[in-house]
Amino acid sequence: MTSPRERLAGQQAELLKALLAGGEAPAGFDADRLRVEANVLRNKQSRLAAYLRPDLAEALGDRFGALFREYATSHPKTDAIRARAYADAFGAWLVERGEVPKPRSRFTSWLRLRLRRI
Repeated sequence: MTSPRERLAGQQAELLKALLAGGEAPAGFDADRLRVEANVLRNKQSRLAAYLRPDLAEALGDRFGALFREYATSHPKTDAIRARAYADAFGAWLVERGEVPKPRSRFTSWLRLRLRRI
């Protein structure tokens, strides 16, 4: 038998899965309303990721939103990861999939600039 606290935690987990990971609407919730709210949350996350990683937004153009939604659905953000780290993980995911080239290291870019000045 589970305690009321454990049941509540389970219900909250179901709700978060529905909102952030494309899960089914838990009993007692309107699936259409949850879908609308999930889209709002994902769009907010997408805007934040584009703000934190403008290089990705620029490189992907119109594909940024769709790719971010795909990533966010399969890799839901948790409270254990900061927004910048989440945006960076999205960037690594894009590199792994071949959507964007692997970024050059900052040192390499710095060195190139210094050599041009000489």
